[in-house]
Amino acid sequence: MAYSHRMSQSPVFPSLQPSDPSAPPAATAAVAAQPGSAPADVDTLAGTERAVVIVGAGPAGLMAAEAAVVQGATVHVFDGMPSVGRKFLLAGIGGLNLTHAEPLPAFTARYAERAGTLAAWLQTLGPQQVRDWANSLGIDTFVGSSMRVFPKDLKAAPLLRHWLQRLRAQGVHFHMRHRWQGWDDDGACLFDTPQGARRCRPAATVLALGGGSWPKLGSDGAWWPALQALGADLAPLRPSNCGFDVSWSEHLRQRNAGTPLKNVALTVGGWRQVGEMVLTVGGVEGSLVYAASALLRNAIEQDGQAHCTLDLLPGRSQDWVQAELAHPRGPRSLATHLKTRLKLDGAKAALIWEQVPKAAQTDPVQLAAFIKALPLTLLAPRPLAEAISTAGGVRFEGLDAHLMLRQRPGVFVAGEMLDWEAPTGGYLLTACFSTGQVAGQGAAAWAQAGRDVRS
Repeated sequence: MAYSHRMSQSPVFPSLQPSDPSAPPAATAAVAAQPGSAPADVDTLAGTERAVVIVGAGPAGLMAAEAAVVQGATVHVFDGMPSVGRKFLLAGIGGLNLTHAEPLPAFTARYAERAGTLAAWLQTLGPQQVRDWANSLGIDTFVGSSMRVFPKDLKAAPLLRHWLQRLRAQGVHFHMRHRWQGWDDDGACLFDTPQGARRCRPAATVLALGGGSWPKLGSDGAWWPALQALGADLAPLRPSNCGFDVSWSEHLRQRNAGTPLKNVALTVGGWRQVGEMVLTVGGVEGSLVYAASALLRNAIEQDGQAHCTLDLLPGRSQDWVQAELAHPRGPRSLATHLKTRLKLDGAKAALIWEQVPKAAQTDPVQLAAFIKALPLTLLAPRPLAEAISTAGGVRFEGLDAHLMLRQRPGVFVAGEMLDWEAPTGGYLLTACFSTGQVAGQGAAAWAQAGRDVRS
């Protein structure tokens, strides 16, 4: 892969959404300097003039750094947080889900409308390559019962520690507490640091600043105004893999918030999946809800609310449920009857009392139908800051094949800043690794092309 110097003449495609209401607040917009120069109080970082600069030290940024340094580039990584990989470490608290072991065609299909775009990159750095890469760091992996892939010790910290050791040994330089502020009028990257403003003008830049979820860990979408002002092709940032609001009764809120729903099937249109979810004070969340979050969110955006159904006994037929309900219960309460005959209690029973009309509760035919298809109306996704991941961002249509911005040659984009989404299960992390590699390789090639021209 090589760039020619002529690529600096890439055409500019104006943003299709110049003022999007879902964009982060304009207060975080990039710093503006006087035309043609940096402010007098801005320190210029030495040693970065011919380097590849990576902005963002999450999985995508670190993979971009590795890809670039392997190709011979001098690499500097900048991040606004005090240490690297904070979201990566938090995601690994319950067991670091690196990737998924299903066949690559099925794996690629998880990226829905962006599957075709990501397919070629996943061929190069997909599920098996992620496992090989972890092994190269001394981290063995295993495939769990759900086909999810984890480190053998389930922890994120050892993998990150070994990765950073290798990157430093390869010559990668790290600059923490450097919060990117966009570009000055001279085209240099600007950073806000505890020591004051700093700038650098690298040979190539990779932006890997994350989406808009997890703002406390640095993924706050504050890059939006700078790219919007540039005219980049942006899709609105929206929550993905998120919970949803439901109008529960006060009784359910007080007695059942936090209660799990195990072994239920969620149906949204023609989509159906068995799994687990949780009732919350304001609605529902959990892995099964996250898996359907794109469908549910899109339905709410289109119709104002999303309608779905829950099968509380997915392993049983409606006829069987009806027959069990029809057994005489004598003096026993309906709650006891449901628990004895159907093993329905806890959150499942609470949902029956909440959602099934009184008249239907005593009719075995109607009650069986509700148990097999309990209606739920979801009102809104939870806020972006609460979501596991982000949909929207920089559209691929505004980038070249190496993820370089057409509006600013030499600037590449990777990870969750890009407009793609996927369910949890290792798909998010794998795509961050994959796009990070593509952007890092592209940045290294661009920097080398510039050196060739200068020499």
